[in-house]
Amino acid sequence: MNNSLQQLIQRHNVHPNNPFIKFDKKDVELSVPERFQKQVDMHPEQIAVKTGEHVFTYNALNQFANRIARAILIKRDCQVEPIAMLFESGAPIIAAILGVLKVGKFYVLLDPSLPQARISYILEDSQAGLLLTDSRNISFAKKLQISGLEILNIDEIDSSISCENLDLPLQPDNFAYIIYTSGSTGQPKGVIQNHRYVLHLTMNYTNSGHICANDRLALLYSPNFAGAVRDIFCSLLNGATLLPYDVKQEGLIGLSSWLNQQEITIFFAVATMFRHFVNTLTQQEKFPKLRLIQVGSETVYKKDVELYKQHFSDDCIFVANLGGSEISPIRQYFVDQETEIIGSTVPAGYAVEDHEVLLIDDQGKPVEFNQIGEIVVRSRYLFCGYWQRPDLTEAVLLKNVQEENKLLYKTGDLGCMLPDGCLLHLGRKDFQVKVRGYRIDVSEVEMALINTNLIREAAVVASPDNLGLRAYIVPLASQQTLSLRELRSLLLESLPDYMVPSTFMTLEALPLTPNGKVDRLGLPAFNQVQRAQLESLVLPQTPTEQILVDIWTQILEIEEIGIHDNFFELGGHSLLVNEVIAQLFNAFSINIPLITVFELPTIAQLAKRIENTCRITLVQKNVPDNSTDDCEEGML
Repeated sequence: MNNSLQQLIQRHNVHPNNPFIKFDKKDVELSVPERFQKQVDMHPEQIAVKTGEHVFTYNALNQFANRIARAILIKRDCQVEPIAMLFESGAPIIAAILGVLKVGKFYVLLDPSLPQARISYILEDSQAGLLLTDSRNISFAKKLQISGLEILNIDEIDSSISCENLDLPLQPDNFAYIIYTSGSTGQPKGVIQNHRYVLHLTMNYTNSGHICANDRLALLYSPNFAGAVRDIFCSLLNGATLLPYDVKQEGLIGLSSWLNQQEITIFFAVATMFRHFVNTLTQQEKFPKLRLIQVGSETVYKKDVELYKQHFSDDCIFVANLGGSEISPIRQYFVDQETEIIGSTVPAGYAVEDHEVLLIDDQGKPVEFNQIGEIVVRSRYLFCGYWQRPDLTEAVLLKNVQEENKLLYKTGDLGCMLPDGCLLHLGRKDFQVKVRGYRIDVSEVEMALINTNLIREAAVVASPDNLGLRAYIVPLASQQTLSLRELRSLLLESLPDYMVPSTFMTLEALPLTPNGKVDRLGLPAFNQVQRAQLESLVLPQTPTEQILVDIWTQILEIEEIGIHDNFFELGGHSLLVNEVIAQLFNAFSINIPLITVFELPTIAQLAKRIENTCRITLVQKNVPDNSTDDCEEGML
């Protein structure tokens, strides 16, 4: 092994040293409700879930979940079936998840922010006969109009329903949930996981991170994101406190103060979110309680480690995780303030209990150390398959002839194994990409583009920073005056916002390889975002508009921006909105809610709101309104 590789892995023995109760291997053969009940018995008055609206102790959460479970049985009896759930992130959805699992059913999470067409597809594909929701989302739920679908509003459950435990017989092989991810067929596919998988995942994170009842874990994502499973159950199955924080609504600007106020000890984040969060810090913040930062879902770079070292204490450990919706974690790499990373990316790391990693070539034969191959995982703790898609399941989930109780999962990821067992992750071998932590099959996006009936051909790739998608499109002959704004609007009817390309390039034809396939390596480089046709560039007219243009130009890295350009149509997204807000505070001393930029996405709209707010603030303070440049601190 050469010296640089030896240096790369020289400090892999970093681990937490706080006291904790080890997650016993025998508990993996329980059910989730049984392990949860242990925590209720041990910590009945400990806070289990806390938000601005709800505070549930373990005992109170258990009682609420029991009432939900009994209400489900009244409607659906004891048959094993999927139960759909439509909630915002918060405490009620946690109780609903436990209620579904307590009656031996499995849940399908629906994010209200998804397009209605996508939610309807998931409901129909999952064959859920019951939808759980609350008063906040009941109107939306009733609009779905799926034949035979019953709706249960958990805010209206009869108060006479018992809150006592049901104690129904449950097995670790019972399905726990289906989570839908992007699919190569043009439609989402459902990943099925059972109780054993959830408990084993929790065991590995608990024992490697020393998670205990004293911990306070942040939940920064919608529960329908695969990583939220880890956050929820690592907390509730260890007697810890779970604290949801809606980043999509609240933004990253206030996250640092929230982490301190709530005394968060552990938070998990997609690497991109971690990067953007740290960029909001001023080096004045201290996080005395934070002891563990877990990142993953996409490539972790050396720069991320440098940011961690710059902003967090010697008592805080940084962990890179390799996993996915089908399996997690399969490798971990622990970093402290003294760890040196050689190379541009952080290694995927070292073995996790019960997950053996193999590397194979295109003929299915093992590759040697320091050689590149597809990552294959051998374990009995793998996902159960893809819902209603045996063809997809059989392609990646294989029987293991050597050990009957284990399966082989072909991840589609490429890797290189170092002689000491450290795995380097080298990206995908197929057309799947990672954008802001979401794994996307670009075939689904390409299919959606063609289904608009405006596009003849399409090729989609990830942007170099993996913050968005780029689309190369060949319009139909009848669409030579194609409006990119109209195209984007049509895509948002069927795709989540993170799957809608942020930039487009119109071509006369896609480049092809000699065998007639799209030559993705031959696609031209993006230089500038194409302006929606029929729209001319309107230059800034006021000092405020000029400041906004300068801010957008810097953040979006686009040279020409007009005052009527839409931030999101120029490639902006929710994480970049946080950078805009921080820059606007520096320029105008105004705290701008995240939602304002979504509601007023053009420079002209936002500038008008800023000027009106500054004017009102100055009048209230009896200051002459001479210039918007001298704004006092206010709130939009």
